[in-house]
Amino acid sequence: MDYDVVVAGAGPVGLMLACELRLGGARVAVLERLTEVNPTVKGGAITTPSAEALYRRGMLPPLAEVQRQTMDRFRAFMRERNDGEGDGAEGQGLGFVGHFAGIMLRADLVDRTEPGLGDAGPAGEIAFVAQQDIERLLVGRADELGVDVRRGVELTGFDAEDGGVTVRTSGGEIRAGWLVGCDGGRSTVRKLAGFEFPGTDPEVTCHQAVVEMTGAEDLTVGWTATDTGVYAHGPMPGRIVTVEFDGPPADRDAPVTAEDLQARLRRVSGVDVTITEVRTATRFTDHARQVTDYRKGRVLLAGDAAHVHSAFGSQGLSLGIGDAMNLGWKLAAVIGGRAPEGLLDTYTAERHPVGAWVLDWTRSQVAAMRPDPQSRALREIVSDLAETVSGTTYLVARLNGAAVRYELPGEHPLTGRSAPDLELTDGGRLADHLHGGRALLLDLADDPELRALAAGYADRVDIVTAGCPSRPELAAVLVRPDGFTAWAADAGAQAPTSTAGLAEALEEWFGVPEGAVTPG
Repeated sequence: MDYDVVVAGAGPVGLMLACELRLGGARVAVLERLTEVNPTVKGGAITTPSAEALYRRGMLPPLAEVQRQTMDRFRAFMRERNDGEGDGAEGQGLGFVGHFAGIMLRADLVDRTEPGLGDAGPAGEIAFVAQQDIERLLVGRADELGVDVRRGVELTGFDAEDGGVTVRTSGGEIRAGWLVGCDGGRSTVRKLAGFEFPGTDPEVTCHQAVVEMTGAEDLTVGWTATDTGVYAHGPMPGRIVTVEFDGPPADRDAPVTAEDLQARLRRVSGVDVTITEVRTATRFTDHARQVTDYRKGRVLLAGDAAHVHSAFGSQGLSLGIGDAMNLGWKLAAVIGGRAPEGLLDTYTAERHPVGAWVLDWTRSQVAAMRPDPQSRALREIVSDLAETVSGTTYLVARLNGAAVRYELPGEHPLTGRSAPDLELTDGGRLADHLHGGRALLLDLADDPELRALAAGYADRVDIVTAGCPSRPELAAVLVRPDGFTAWAADAGAQAPTSTAGLAEALEEWFGVPEGAVTPG
């Protein structure tokens, strides 16, 4: 084999997956037909689970710096709009944590005691990081880890067999054990492999662009619903979005021109703006589809190759990052002989429901954006709910991915959820112990029996003994490499802590312990 894994696509999902595979010891090549990072305007924010994933791999400082620069641009835009009289942070957009169908969600109405909304540590402060910035950071990360990224090389075909995959490219053939398609919504890998891709057809035409224009002072900042559709202006200078319910575009690949953008923005906003220059622009729809299974033999899919939907809510990038985190350590463990191939079955089992959930949430936002009387009545109801603590908390928890929970064995409230970023008495936080991409058994009660049970997994699981004053009820937490809790136990009335279920969880996710005698 030339490589253990070939990843098609060097966007954020493909690069994140490649980095996770390298942390697990796999030899990886990434193929990308583009020679540079695509500058076209895309998602401008990430959800907390994506920020957690990057934080857990030691990438928080550059993320925070990118967000600082972004917020500076936001405030400069608002000062310009306000004729230099302050940035209007609370009233004009910077006091919000997202939107549902263009209905802004206020930060001060979020109940941070909801699981996942207040326990992510420093990652919970990261949101406004654009897709291109994520991609650039991951390019550097992949280089540090020794990932072979081949730009200007296009996958043209492949033959998948029981023993491996022969990948044909514009630069020759590559022999690998596995192929993962991270090559976007029009995935060549998905089409050639014959994955079923059911879903719903588009009914809207949307444009997002960054432009130079005159007359913009009459555009409302933020999202606005009108009699003809929905539009957004800001929070970056020149950034506009239009949503029109006149069916899908006749030619989705046609160039987006200044004249077309101007006509659409005028039609939806009712403001006679004049667009003088287009810096970057893209066209998208509410096409929503998802493969029925994320794996066919030696071929797997992640990100938009596995699921496509509208951009509303900025969930697409983060959904793909979640796929990469879930798949990376599992595939690396199978390749390294640390787990049976059946572990890969949990990839579809865990991630498909999350993808289906996101597709439905994007569909529901389209329903609340339609200009017909029935949909506008629904929009008013959702707007009322978004003015309450319970309503905003519900919407944010789901849009932000905080409500994701895998169906794992065990009754503890943390099991199946993203692990809280506990502050420990060793001077660090839980995330500090996940930088190497290994599993973590956190012994919070200094329990020798607990450590003895996990001793046979020293090559796969890091064991850390420390206290956690803020969560005295917790005795131990077993965290998978992707940051999700596989097992947890509370401190009992009497020592030692119950270890029921720990041995089973260790074997379920990390195979048999070192030195164990297997039957036969």
